[in-house]
Amino acid sequence: MTSFDDLLSQVPIAQIAAKLGVDENTATTAVQAALPTLLGGLQANATKPEGAASLVGALDNHGDLVEGEGAVDIDKVDVADGSKIVENVFGDEKNTVISALGATDGTGGSDLIAKLMPILAPIVLAYLAKQMTGGSGNTATQPQQQSDGGALGDLLGGLLGGSSKSGGIGGAIGEALAKNAGGALGNVLGGLFGGKR
Repeated sequence: MTSFDDLLSQVPIAQIAAKLGVDENTATTAVQAALPTLLGGLQANATKPEGAASLVGALDNHGDLVEGEGAVDIDKVDVADGSKIVENVFGDEKNTVISALGATDGTGGSDLIAKLMPILAPIVLAYLAKQMTGGSGNTATQPQQQSDGGALGDLLGGLLGGSSKSGGIGGAIGEALAKNAGGALGNVLGGLFGGKR
């Protein structure tokens, strides 16, 4: 089943906490704030044809990270590649996004978010690749219309609306950021979406 909670269950919180030197509660809060933001950024990119094509191409390289059931092994995550993904998704707004997330209660600050995002990005792409291919790991075998971003956009939309515990992703971002970030991230994501929402 494709859902935000299913994606969250793939994220190795304990391993991330150990790698980043924080407790699991901080890691959990940071992941729960960063995941919706990454998904929102990816969805914004998928609304543009060139962004969708680039994203579908990127999925081909990440399908094998999420294998079978259970969480990803963090040692298999390519953090350098994750940094490039974050850079591509948020572009010039990357530091604004990281600062806004870092200003949210319980996330451990901007430095922690800056280290976390490149870990999460490949996991998110691997999860999307697995969902797009039904587990085969190769989006190239899918019908050509997949590359127009329609299927990918639908998948991201489902994930963004699928976190019932937090009232959907808008709720998750809103709850997480309304406290401290002064709506900065909402403005960034709004800008990414180009006013299409």
